[in-house]
Amino acid sequence: MRHCIAGFDPIGYEHSCNVAKAALLKRTPLQFVWKRCMFIQTQDTPNPDSLKFLPGVTVLEAGQTMDFPTVSSAQCSPLAKLLFRIEGVRSVFFGGDFVTISKQEGAEWRVIKPEAFAVIMDFFASGLPVVKDAQPTSSTQINDEDDENVQMIKELLDTRIRPTVQEDGGDIIFMGFEDGVVKLKMQGSCSSCPSSIVTLKNGVQNMLQFYIPDVVSVEQVTDDVDEITEKEFTRLEKQINQKDEKSDEKL
Repeated sequence: MRHCIAGFDPIGYEHSCNVAKAALLKRTPLQFVWKRCMFIQTQDTPNPDSLKFLPGVTVLEAGQTMDFPTVSSAQCSPLAKLLFRIEGVRSVFFGGDFVTISKQEGAEWRVIKPEAFAVIMDFFASGLPVVKDAQPTSSTQINDEDDENVQMIKELLDTRIRPTVQEDGGDIIFMGFEDGVVKLKMQGSCSSCPSSIVTLKNGVQNMLQFYIPDVVSVEQVTDDVDEITEKEFTRLEKQINQKDEKSDEKL
């Protein structure tokens, strides 16, 4: 579901116009004004805690994605580092033409969105590279050592499944195929989405089993970074709840 007509967001529009007006008042060159006057659209995702921002310019090459689940993982991206400075941002994800921001539980979009608009707009006006010294995800690249089943799995993921998932602001990464089990990792808006398991079982698993009889099941996997991130947020949430309880007791 898009905001207003064709994804038009009044907050982004207002910020764009204000930037342009301010630049004109300062006698900024017209070319620079147009660079700053971006009309960023937003798009809801199945995950209420994730929002997709469409700046109208290329973020990564078509089909490529990059996931930044933590601040430390964002050191290779000037844009991701800036977005993590916004209070309430939990993770950042890049697609070919979009940026997905996931917020912490309890944070409000009405606070995060205006700041995100400003950061994205100013960044693309700066001309800096989105990513430095890092390669976007390409887990579905078919290698010579892949057997026939793995090649078919990667082909289906790349042509039939990933484009749909990326439309929702996330991605599915191939992690392995062993004893009939396809191991996949969810990224972006899908990583913490309440319906991610349903998507895997009812959507991805059914499709892979239809085309590849050797596929028994599909499982979601996580890596060490995901586990550390989840533990850290659980710890922070516990601290916040304890502070709230103490405040209530004082009242």
